[in-house]
Amino acid sequence: MGDLKLHGTASSPFVYRVIWALKLKGLDYEYVEEDLSNKSDLLLKYNPVYKRVPVLIHGGKPVAESSVILEYIEETWPHNPLLSADPHEKAVARFWSKFGDDKRPTIVGILIKVGEEQEKAIQDSLEVLKILEEHGLGEKEFFGGETIGLADMALGWMAYWMCMMEEAAGVKLFEEHKFPRLFKWTRNFKEFPIIKENLPDRNELLAYYKSLRKMID
Repeated sequence: MGDLKLHGTASSPFVYRVIWALKLKGLDYEYVEEDLSNKSDLLLKYNPVYKRVPVLIHGGKPVAESSVILEYIEETWPHNPLLSADPHEKAVARFWSKFGDDKRPTIVGILIKVGEEQEKAIQDSLEVLKILEEHGLGEKEFFGGETIGLADMALGWMAYWMCMMEEAAGVKLFEEHKFPRLFKWTRNFKEFPIIKENLPDRNELLAYYKSLRKMID
């Protein structure tokens, strides 16, 4: 276990996507909780550029940024693949993974913005969900097809973190009658055993988002 370490924080969806990948691969690792208000010397040493989590340490060598870490895990431990062997399907998965990362600040805007800016964030977020509903999932159970893959992990924050952002902000975007495919995906994703067993505490996460919202209001 000492050969593989993950530095993270308990509330970060970027950290959890790495945890899910490690668990799906059946890899043993040591988890190191970081206090981002008082960053450890090790974190600053391993990620001197961005100084943030997650950072995966393998054989003493650090790999930073969650999307890069997922690719590293996939290449280093190819069993239980996160990506299809088909080049086109692989490219599609990477496209939706990047789309989710690019659009996440839009959805976070419902929590951290007020007034007209929040209203714009709400409308922009609905458009993001519509795109995922109509073009991302199609008739598939998961973005990766019949089972969870890299794109599902990258978008997994929508299945768990987003509803708490909505509750803390007092808005509701993600409704089943508007986005039935996406809604079903969130249910399937959260019920997948390895995902279900590795999620942050809901009450703690909601309390964090409510405290953040209170500072903004």
